[in-house]
Amino acid sequence: MNLFPEGQFVRLPDVRIETMIQAAITIVLIVAAIIFFFMLIIGGIRWMLSGGDKSQAESARGQVTGALIGLVIVFAAWAIFTLLGSLFGVNFAAFDIPTFISG
Repeated sequence: MNLFPEGQFVRLPDVRIETMIQAAITIVLIVAAIIFFFMLIIGGIRWMLSGGDKSQAESARGQVTGALIGLVIVFAAWAIFTLLGSLFGVNFAAFDIPTFISG
C-alpha cells in the first residue's frame, strides 16, 4: 500500500487562494454547462412527447430556449474573460493576485 501517492497531488501548505479560485471557476463553468445541456435534452424530450398539446409544446419550447440562452451566456462569459485576458495581458485562468512590496 502506497501512503505517499505521486502525480497531481499538492501538499496542503502549497495550495494558494489563486489556485482555489481558479478551480472553483472551472468547476462552476463545467457544472453550468452540464446543467444547461441536460435541461436542453429534457426540454427536447418533453417537446417530442407533448403529443400535439399546444400548452405542453410551448412549455417545452420555452425550456429549450432557456437552456440555449443559459448555455450561450456561460460560454460568452468564458469567451469575454479569455478575450479580456488576451487584450490586457492578464491571465484570468491563473488568477494571479498582484502583491504590494513595501520597502
